Order: sequence, then C-alpha cells, then structure tokens
Amino acid sequence: MVPSTSTIPNQEFIILHKRNEDFEKELKSSLEREERTKQELLKTWKRLRVAEEGTERLICQINEFEAETIVRVREYKSHVALLTKQISLALKLHQENLSPNSKL
Repeated sequence: MVPSTSTIPNQEFIILHKRNEDFEKELKSSLEREERTKQELLKTWKRLRVAEEGTERLICQINEFEAETIVRVREYKSHVALLTKQISLALKLHQENLSPNSKL
C-alpha cells in the first residue's frame, strides 16, 4: 500500500518526487542510448555484410584468375616444349647439312 501524501512529510514527498523524476530521466536517457546503440549496431552489421559480399566477390575473381593463370601456364609450357623440339630439330638438320660440307 502506497502511503498518501498526507502521511508523508512534505519535504520527504519532494525528495521522493525528485528522485522519481531523476529515475525517469535516467530511464529515458538509457532507452535513448539503447536505441542509438541498436542503430549503430544495425549500421555496422550492414557495413559488415557489404564487406563480406565484397570479399566473396574478390575471392571468386581470384579463383577465376588462378584458373585462367593455370591454363595460360600450361599453354606456355606446351609452347616452350614445341619450340624446344623445333630448335633441336633445326640444330640436328643444320649439323647434318654441315657434315657433308666439312668432308669436302
């Protein structure tokens, strides 16, 4: 049971009333901080999501680049092997052409 204002001395009533106002202000302030924190958290979450999506796109691009690089390296190695064979054959033919001339 809440005592009536007539049973509480006036000074005590004023003090309790002031404390109640202070508590209400603190509650309001706390709720406002909570709302700001929620908004900041939401903004941070959205930025994180954008960063994650960007990271995923970059990873996909890196994987594509890596696959393309592997294909190019294989092509390059095949081309080098072909050129090596051609040079070897050309040297062999050149030596064969020089051999009869040196016997003359």
